[in-house]
Amino acid sequence: MPSERVVRSPMTEATTGGAVPSGTVRSWLVAVTPPPPPSLAARLAAVLEPFADRPAQEVPECCLEAGEGLLDAILASGSTSRDTALDLLTVDALITYAFQEAAGEPERLEARATRAMERIAAIPRQEPS
Repeated sequence: MPSERVVRSPMTEATTGGAVPSGTVRSWLVAVTPPPPPSLAARLAAVLEPFADRPAQEVPECCLEAGEGLLDAILASGSTSRDTALDLLTVDALITYAFQEAAGEPERLEARATRAMERIAAIPRQEPS
């Protein structure tokens, strides 16, 4: 039977303990445990770079926005090759991290999920070439 992987980060640990997360999106990504595989970690860092200096409290929104942007780019490219596999895995990781980190605010989870579904459903924003 496969074992279940538990992802912990400073933010989820802090929010479940009632403390306010500190640091930046960049420091949050570096501290995620277990760390993602090196190629995924590098791609996550690249996609999150525009958000890197934002406060760690914004990780859920930053991950959602970065994931949406990358998914939009993948779909707009029209590519269905294996070359997009890492980017699709990155989108999945970003959306997963967004909701794991948002779990510290359960009162906002339903609204956040609804908004995320609406935004993701609106992708692609451009027709493939």
